Amino acid sequence: MENIEIARMLAQTADLMEIAGEDPFRIRSYRNAAAAIEGFPERVADIACNPARKVTEISGVGKGLAAVVCEILSRGSFDKRDELVERYPPTALEMLNIQGLGPKSIALIIEHFRVTSLEDLERLCNDQKLRTLPRMGAKLEDKVLRSIAAYRQSAGRFLLRFAMGVADELKDYFSDRTVEAAGSLRRGKESVGDLDLLVCHADPEPVLDRFVKHSKVSEVLAKGENKASVKFGLEGIQVDMRVLPPQSYGAAMQYFTGSKTHNVILRQRALRRGLTLNEYGLFELEGNARMGGATEQEIYERLGLDWIPPEMREAQGEIEAAEQHRLPRLIELSDIRGDLHMHTRETDGRASLAEMAECCQARGYEYIAITDHSKALAMANGLDEARVIAFAEQVRHIDHQAAGIRIFSGLECDIRRDGSMDIDDDALAALDFVVASVHSFMNLEPAEMTDRLLRAVENRYVRVLGHPTGRMLFNRDGYKYDFEAVATAAAHNNVALEVNSSPERLDLYDPLLRAAKAKGCKFTISTDAHHPKHLANMRYGVLTARRGWLQKEDVLNTLPVNQFAEAIRR
Repeated sequence: MENIEIARMLAQTADLMEIAGEDPFRIRSYRNAAAAIEGFPERVADIACNPARKVTEISGVGKGLAAVVCEILSRGSFDKRDELVERYPPTALEMLNIQGLGPKSIALIIEHFRVTSLEDLERLCNDQKLRTLPRMGAKLEDKVLRSIAAYRQSAGRFLLRFAMGVADELKDYFSDRTVEAAGSLRRGKESVGDLDLLVCHADPEPVLDRFVKHSKVSEVLAKGENKASVKFGLEGIQVDMRVLPPQSYGAAMQYFTGSKTHNVILRQRALRRGLTLNEYGLFELEGNARMGGATEQEIYERLGLDWIPPEMREAQGEIEAAEQHRLPRLIELSDIRGDLHMHTRETDGRASLAEMAECCQARGYEYIAITDHSKALAMANGLDEARVIAFAEQVRHIDHQAAGIRIFSGLECDIRRDGSMDIDDDALAALDFVVASVHSFMNLEPAEMTDRLLRAVENRYVRVLGHPTGRMLFNRDGYKYDFEAVATAAAHNNVALEVNSSPERLDLYDPLLRAAKAKGCKFTISTDAHHPKHLANMRYGVLTARRGWLQKEDVLNTLPVNQFAEAIRR
């Protein structure tokens, strides 16, 4: 069992304990242990199996929870979780994904109406019965109904990070073969329904036999001459593996990467040229002579097009651009020179300032900005004015000592409901870099939210608008406002828009990125890291930026350090 699976089980148990109204200290200890295990660099299962080591080596895991972890590893669950799962319906955890419902609300609903499914909850809202409970009204019923619809739409889908992790695991498993992901994962979509893997090999049988015998395959759905489909891991994601001969590999990669609309346009283009395109190759309509298929580049070239990066294949003008030789050179992960949004133990991070700086230096960055929370996020121990100034001095002190990396003093400052900053201007003036973000009052009317954000980007100390829609994938839609008006104001005030690389956010996303770029906006790509392990999430932000057609010159943190320092002065 992997660390993330153990962590998920502990976190889910904490949620159930909160629904049950149990001791907040115990709930917090489960959540802390889940976070510590998820971010731990070694496999916890390996430590538990080693007589010379103990699970309590992991900071945040005491003796009691170490015993729980060992029980999870031995039988896949533990007594406390079993007790709570028996006490509450299976949908209790599902209901936590519904916007507007917290653990206390869910406990109240279950107690009064004996709800056992999302269908029951939906019926309550439609019958206007939810409003009969304390602190619940018609607006909440509408919100719950919308959230249930959105949740059903996302059911059976997996975040980009998870799918990429499965793909990486299977690539390692086939280290002696070239295994590549296709489908929506290759296009960098924020979530995927299943995983398509392609293998170039002349003999499919031994490859597919090895695939279906992987220890994490829970069910073999189908196995044919050159394809096998399985359910993989505890989450049961469907993985399809196809084995192709070299002469068809490029055509198959193009075909199974998609998107569907992009492929339809390519096939129509082929027909107009007297050709037919499928997953096996590009052929003449008459005579069936092979015209290409070994590589994707060959396919596009034969169709009179430049090769199109997978992230752009969404039928959004990329084919016309490829025909006219005006495709942009998309940003690469290697172009990133610094990370500009991260948190430390000063607020709700899991590592010290020095540890985050060291990890960023090890990643080859030239500079970083430390951006802990402001005081409005009391639950995150946010900084008040005095702590902001003191912490800025601490950052500068470490910056002077650091060799090889520049550290900018920063803050993720809350945008109040009226658009003012959560920290006084005098304190903000002591900082190098301010990210302004919304963390509260997300259900404002669009006009009020627009005014709020317009005022924020007009603040002279704000450099970046953080996670600009506030969305949380599978959990919360973005707040509504006039995006074009805010993007225009941001460009005018030299405020960059953030591409937040957290896999749960990926905010901004592709249609809005293209709209903002057209308005003249600049961008940052940052991880919002709360743990050194999260710094690796930069790859997802870059993928998202590529989907928005961003180039190196659009992104501030591709600049050399001196140019970056100049660029953030307003």
